[in-house]
Amino acid sequence: MERLIEHTADGSATLYVPRLDEHYHSVKGARTESQHIFVDMGLKACPVPAPHILEIGFGTGLNALLTLEEAERSHRTVHYTGVERYPLAWEEVEPLHYSDHPLFPAMHRASWEADVPLTPGFTLHKMQVDACELSTRPLPPVHVVYFDAFAPEKQPEMWDEALFRHLYQLMAPAGILTTYCAKGAVRRMLQSIGFRVERLPGPPGGKREILRAVKP
Repeated sequence: MERLIEHTADGSATLYVPRLDEHYHSVKGARTESQHIFVDMGLKACPVPAPHILEIGFGTGLNALLTLEEAERSHRTVHYTGVERYPLAWEEVEPLHYSDHPLFPAMHRASWEADVPLTPGFTLHKMQVDACELSTRPLPPVHVVYFDAFAPEKQPEMWDEALFRHLYQLMAPAGILTTYCAKGAVRRMLQSIGFRVERLPGPPGGKREILRAVKP
């Protein structure tokens, strides 16, 4: 797919896919959105000292990078599984200039389908698979899910109820799922599966609301 670099409102960049008319991150602020929705509302809300995080839509690796930085700050041990059907090469990500962190390129160059310890407290496992096929892959209990697929109107198969039911089964009790999508249909679907769902304020300057779902 053709991907173009565009700058967002907070000064950070994102990728735009003309074929889907969709961006990898919010045009209101790529870095701000990722930090708020996934790290602040997801990881920081999880009390488990050594959480297993599952990201649906590894994409540019920005969420993983911010999680690594937070793990280093808070001295937490994180096992991070990133699912991506169409991986980006480092050469596509580098021009976005997200970070000078020496481990950011290492994330993208890390082997797929293997645990790769990037630091003593952060292990990355990338899976090149369609998220809808996750039921065929064994995974340890998940404490936090970053659901960062393209929007439902652009990629409806990624918002299928069957996928969220499988994610619910993968999650440990009190596991947290966060997503930028606050559509009523998505909220009601999560509730029907069994999640306790709350609408939270969106990132500064961005979406008005986001969703956080907790497995009882």
